[in-house]
Amino acid sequence: MSTGRRVGLVAAFGYAGEGLRDAFRSQRNFRIHLAFAMAVTALCIWLRLPPVHTGLLALTIGAVLVTEVLNSALEALVDLVSPDYHPLAKRVKDLMAASVLLAALSSVVVGLVILGPPLLALVGLR
Repeated sequence: MSTGRRVGLVAAFGYAGEGLRDAFRSQRNFRIHLAFAMAVTALCIWLRLPPVHTGLLALTIGAVLVTEVLNSALEALVDLVSPDYHPLAKRVKDLMAASVLLAALSSVVVGLVILGPPLLALVGLR
């Protein structure tokens, strides 16, 4: 809750860290996305991808993780304001889940476009 006081920079980072810890502890899909992010990062290092490719993958990973955290936050907010079933609450949750799905699917496309050619070259298919 806001007290109307300004929060110091260190405290603000602390609150953000609490949010990340909460997402990691309570959200299975966040942990799954994080595991894929670590695997893609390892592939970037192993394949020695150009910095621009690594940067594009990092932005894509960030978009998926941010969308997952926003989804979790909005689900908690919806549960707070509408603890009983309501069709609009369901709609908000479904739309946020769709946004995570779209971010994840687009990240797969970006990953295939960037990682596909060097991986295919490694196995001799290109």
